[in-house]
Amino acid sequence: MDTVNCTQAEIARCVDRVLQSRRSTRAYRPDPIAAETVFEILDAAATAPSNSNTQPWRVHVLAGAALRELGDALVASFREGSLPPSPHFPDSLPQEFSERQADFATRYYSCLGIDRQDAAARAAQTEKNFHFFGAPVGLLFSIDRRLKPHSWIDLGLFAQNVMIAAGARGIATCPQVSFARFHPVIAPYLGMSLDHLTACGMSMGLAETAAAVNHVRMPRQGAREFAQFVGFEPAAPVLTATGLTPRTAAGSCADLR
Repeated sequence: MDTVNCTQAEIARCVDRVLQSRRSTRAYRPDPIAAETVFEILDAAATAPSNSNTQPWRVHVLAGAALRELGDALVASFREGSLPPSPHFPDSLPQEFSERQADFATRYYSCLGIDRQDAAARAAQTEKNFHFFGAPVGLLFSIDRRLKPHSWIDLGLFAQNVMIAAGARGIATCPQVSFARFHPVIAPYLGMSLDHLTACGMSMGLAETAAAVNHVRMPRQGAREFAQFVGFEPAAPVLTATGLTPRTAAGSCADLR
């Protein structure tokens, strides 16, 4: 769409549609994605903000034999089980978050027909992560380990930009923290600097629309449940113990989901 000839409302509707249609896609068609297209996506994503314009992100883009070889090495390491688990969650996850995590697992494994007690089937599904769920392109994001958490926010903003830029082109993605644990395998394969750390990976390609896993939907809180508005009058939403409630009967939380 030519934004020069669009109204602001039309631009907003297009952007909102791309944001709302983003899904974590876990089954892909084998159709290749041109390197030029990935360059376009990354160039667009590089407009992400960063503290003092430090731009802390680095991306390693894999396809073809390189992607398959790394995937095989990661599966072998996963089966060996010698690396410590990734500490991306605390040992004791607060109840609010552990309930969502459990709900995710129920929805995810149910759509795949996998019993949550079936450890072998769950492990086999986990292994698909390391081959980027069959996507033709795999991205690995790294960051200088000396940086503070605020720079990791910058990396997250960039990764989100990558997904949105891809989605605007009809290309599906899936961000994957599962790669972080395997930095000792990934770093030498990609020749990473000793200062860099694998933050996450991302699958990229055309979605396999027939796959049931691509049709599972995860619930999201509406803005009235996580945002607090201060200084807006009249009818500003107010935070309650169960979320945000409007000062007037303008609509329910469900209306915004």
